[in-house]
Parts: sequence; structure tokens; C-alpha cells
Amino acid sequence: MQPATADPIRRPPGRPRDTDREHAILQAVLDLVAEDGYESLSIEAVAHRARSSKATIYRRWANKRELVAAAVKARSGTPLPPIDTGSLVGDLVALCQRLAATLQGSEGGLILGLLKGGLEDPDLCQLLEDASGPTGARLPAAVLERAVARGEIPSDIDPFAYEEVVGAVLILRVLNGYDIDDAYLSHLVDTVLLPALAHPRPPGRPRLPGLFSGATLPPRGRPDAVSAARHAPNTPPTVSTPAAAPRAAEKGHHHP
Repeated sequence: MQPATADPIRRPPGRPRDTDREHAILQAVLDLVAEDGYESLSIEAVAHRARSSKATIYRRWANKRELVAAAVKARSGTPLPPIDTGSLVGDLVALCQRLAATLQGSEGGLILGLLKGGLEDPDLCQLLEDASGPTGARLPAAVLERAVARGEIPSDIDPFAYEEVVGAVLILRVLNGYDIDDAYLSHLVDTVLLPALAHPRPPGRPRLPGLFSGATLPPRGRPDAVSAARHAPNTPPTVSTPAAAPRAAEKGHHHP
């Protein structure tokens, strides 16, 4: 009688995942975004930095958006928990504190590159929120829903003020070396955010996306003004003011 033999271990089809290679690729992504920003990131540059091949990268990720989201998720580990302090004021301060701490951390350059990338690519903005948890740059819908249920704000509120102001102001202060402490953040919430959120949106006024809303923003610049400037003759513009005519008359007037 032949002794029973164990069934051979079946390996999944395809090549086994090289975790060291994957780590090198994802780290290269983060380094390049911190150095040159999301817009300049390319699969070729990642492959060169990680000493890999484009084919290896494309087997795992379809485009640079997915690649960046994977790198952020691998770096972040467990997503940050939702903000819920029990009051709108507390939630707003906590969100601002989270974003400020991230911007002032050791990887501030990376965070700035990612936030700027989210402006250019709304889908990336959503992927980053999903991968790392609420970043503080966007006002979560759950925060507003709870505030409405508690009667703190009207039901037809517009998150524009938060998503336009908070990220822009904090980034500006970080870039210019100004401190961001709890007293400043509380002042920002009390004097800017709360009054804006408590003010209902006027009937008929369309909603506008804030910078960090994750929505597609209007094109940069004013195409009509740019086109007019390109076709204008090369002569300096004439600027008239209401006081120009009296001054001219006064200049030409001779007293007896």
C-alpha cells in the first residue's frame, strides 16, 4: 500500500508580489510629489527613482492617480477616525487642528503637494480622503448633518466658506512661517467660519465649489480677458477718473 502524499501547494497564477519592490515604488511616489508636486509626477520618473520598470508599475496601478492614492494609503496605515466632538464649534476646531498639525509636520512638503494635486484632480482629492480619513481640508457631510440635527445651523447651508478658506489660509500661514496655535484656530472658527455657516444660502443662488471641495473648479484665469489682451493694440490703456476733468480744467485756468 502506497503511503498517502500531501497535495502539492497550489500557487496563485502570475508572479508573486515583491513587497520590497512595491515599497520602493510607493516611497518614490511620495518623494517625487514632495519634491516636484503632483502635476509633474510621471510613471517614468517613478520607475527611474525606484529602479523599476514602467511595465511593473502598470501591472499594479492604471495611472498616477491610483499610484499616489496607494502610496498615501500605505504611508497612512489605518485611516484617521471621523471628527465628532458633540458640537459644531468643537468639530470645526478639531478639523482645523488636524489640518494644521499635518501641514506643520515633518512631511509638510508632501502634504502641500498632495493638496495642490487635489485641486488639479478632484478624483484624487476624494481618493486621498478615503485613504487617509478626514484631512481637515474638506468639511465632511456628517459634521454638517449632525449640526443641522442639533439645530446649530439651518438645513440649507453651504460648506463653501470652510472649503474655500481653511486650507488656503493655513497653507499661506505655513508657507510664510506664521504660527498656528489653538487660539488662532478658535478665532478663525468664531469670527469667520461660524458666521458664514450660520447664514443660509440665498434662494436661487447656485452653489459654488470651494478650493478643497473635491469638485471640478472653473478654468483658471479669464479666457475672454486673455483673448482681448492678446488682440489689443500695443498702446497703453487710457484710464479716466471722475477727478481727471476738474484737474485738467484747473490746470488750464489762469487767474487774473
